Amino acid sequence: MAVYAVGDIQGCHEEFLELLERIRFRPGSDRLWLVGDLVNRGPRSLEVMRTVRDLGAAAVTVLGNHDLHLLALAGGRRRRRSEPQLEPILRAPDSEELLAWLAARPLLHRDAELDWTMVHAGLPPQWSLEDAEAAAREVEQALAQDRDGFIEHMYGDDPDTWSPSLSGYDRLRFAVNCLTRLRYVTPTGRMLLDLKLPPADAPEGAIPWFRHPARVTSGARIVFGHWSALGYLEEDGVLSLDTGCVWGGSLCAARLDRDSPTIAVDCRGSLRPGED
Repeated sequence: MAVYAVGDIQGCHEEFLELLERIRFRPGSDRLWLVGDLVNRGPRSLEVMRTVRDLGAAAVTVLGNHDLHLLALAGGRRRRRSEPQLEPILRAPDSEELLAWLAARPLLHRDAELDWTMVHAGLPPQWSLEDAEAAAREVEQALAQDRDGFIEHMYGDDPDTWSPSLSGYDRLRFAVNCLTRLRYVTPTGRMLLDLKLPPADAPEGAIPWFRHPARVTSGARIVFGHWSALGYLEEDGVLSLDTGCVWGGSLCAARLDRDSPTIAVDCRGSLRPGED
C-alpha cells in the first residue's frame, strides 16, 4: 500500500486528477493524505470536494482555514461578499451533504505505525503530539455538537499564547489558529498570525514554528501545507507541501511510507500573488 501526502489543492481539480494519474493512485489499496484547503481561490472547488468525498476511506483530509471559511459562509457567520469560487458549492443540490461531510473532517491526523502526523498549518512549540491531538479532538467535538455556535466564536487572533488554563472558546480558538493558520512564533512562543513571508524575509524575532529551539515535537515527522511562500521543504522531520498550485506553482505528492521522489504537476494558476 502506497501512502501519498498532497499539498493544498484549493479548487485546482484538473491538476489534482492529473496528479492522481501521475502517481498511479489505486483507491482500492493506496491512501491519500490531503493537507487541507481543498477549496477556494481555484476554479473548481465543488468538483474537488465531490472527488475527495467519493474516494471514501482511500483519502483523509484535515481541515484548513479556507475549508473553515466555507463552513462559516454556509452558516451565515461571515459576511457574504462575492465568492465566485465557493458559490457553486453553496448552490449545489448536494450542498448540505458536502458541507456535513466537510465539517466532520479532522484537524489532525496521526498514524503511529507510519510515524507521521498531518496538520494544515503548524503546532505551537509548547505542545507535544499528544497535546496537539487532544486539542484537535476538542475542536472536532465542538464542530460536531454545535457547528454554528463554534464558528460564531472561531474568528480572532487572541489568545496568541498557549496556557493549559485556557478554557471555552478561547481554548478552541487558540487550537484552530495553530492548526489552520500558524506560520511564525516569537522566541517566547507567541503566535504571529499576520506574517506570510518566506523565512528569508521575516523580521527579527519571527521564527518559523518548526524552527523554534524549544519545540517539544522536534524530530517528529509532521506534514503540513498552508504556506505557499515557504513551498516545498524537508527539515528536522517536517515536510511542507504547499507549492502554490493556485498561484501558478505546482501541486505535489510526497510518498510517506517509503523514500521516493516527490511528484509534481505544473499548474496554470488562477490568481496572481496579492490577489485573494
